[in-house]
Amino acid sequence: MSFRGFQKSVVRAPQQFKAKFNIGENTKDPVFIDAERRFHELEVETKRLHDESKKYFDAINGMLSHQIEFSKAMTEIYKPISGRMSDPDSVHIEGNPDGIRACEEYEAIVKDLQDSLKPELEMIDSRVIRPANELLDVLKIIRKTATKREHKKLDFDRHNATLKKLQDKKEKSAKDEKNLWKAETDVEQATQEFNYFNDLLKDELPKLFTLERQFIKPLFQSFYYMQLNIFYTLHEKMQNCDIGYFDLTLDVEEAFIKKRADIQERTEELSIVRFKTSGQKKPPKYGNKPPAIEAGTRPAGLLTAGTSTPSTPSLAETKYGQQSQPEIVENPPPPYSATAAALKTPMSPPLAGPKSPGLAALAAGKPKPPPPKPKPSRLSGAPPVETVTALYDYSAQAEGDISFRAGDVIEIVSRTQNDNEWWIGKCHGKQGQFPGNYVKIG
Repeated sequence: MSFRGFQKSVVRAPQQFKAKFNIGENTKDPVFIDAERRFHELEVETKRLHDESKKYFDAINGMLSHQIEFSKAMTEIYKPISGRMSDPDSVHIEGNPDGIRACEEYEAIVKDLQDSLKPELEMIDSRVIRPANELLDVLKIIRKTATKREHKKLDFDRHNATLKKLQDKKEKSAKDEKNLWKAETDVEQATQEFNYFNDLLKDELPKLFTLERQFIKPLFQSFYYMQLNIFYTLHEKMQNCDIGYFDLTLDVEEAFIKKRADIQERTEELSIVRFKTSGQKKPPKYGNKPPAIEAGTRPAGLLTAGTSTPSTPSLAETKYGQQSQPEIVENPPPPYSATAAALKTPMSPPLAGPKSPGLAALAAGKPKPPPPKPKPSRLSGAPPVETVTALYDYSAQAEGDISFRAGDVIEIVSRTQNDNEWWIGKCHGKQGQFPGNYVKIG
């Protein structure tokens, strides 16, 4: 837009605002309004005709190209990876000679079909797509004329409003008389320009609509017959396709089942296809196990991590004078487990003999746990926020879970005393559940 055009746009802006919201007097021509509506529909439908014809042209070309690429991919699958120890058929020259030969024959048929359809596709481009594109260029020129007519209407309404305002003024000064004379001149010029473009479009647009119908009729007929030729050629070429690898006498589903044989059952018997994802907790894959998992694999009730001789059962392994098998603690106690230990000790009666001196020495040498923090008073404010640190990466397995990476700090919303259960926390601005054995408290 030139600078002069920008100035005119600024001058017309108030009147354009009034016309949009129907404020004041606005010139309306019902005949032109109806013609402009039909012209807009013609623009939309011509653009759609051009775009859909181009899509059809690209779709036929793309279909044939994809068929050729499909046959090439099947050929590569049938051929073994020679020299690779992972390929059981690497000692053979060809893995499936019949299948490879069928793919090559199919590729040759599709290429021949592509050459046969090339003239028809070129006719679609020359008789449908190009004429529609030329019609779009003509409509763009007409749209510029309609836009110019709209600008002249704004100028006419603007000058007419100025003239009426000066005429309604009771006492006029010399300056007002001069402005009145200028306004009359502007209105006369604006009227001539607006009527020229308005009458031109009202007279020419109906003729355009008649020519448009005459233009579309042979266009549609040509497109229809070209489609028939394309589909007939496709049908004839594929109907006469005689590849011995395919049994065309059978139904499609029956031929598929016959070719497949028991491959699906044999594949499902492989152990590597039985690993399926689920909504359960993912066990850690690499690195050290979380402390909670390692602690769960030890015998219940051991005071230390030291070695113990098989002949000397521990206090927790002895029940009523009999040696019991080690048990896996499913719900280990939380930190500061003095209370839990006190509750569990009476369940195991003391042994009749004296305690092992080595066990007693280890128990005596173990440092006492630190005392718990004092309870906050009522005046101390809100309790501190409890946080945990992620030991492993975790990706959300279901809706309501949160994801985090090793080292992230997670704010605890609620948790149980068992770190083998699901806790609720906040991380990266999201709140959700996460496995307790993937984090470390503190």
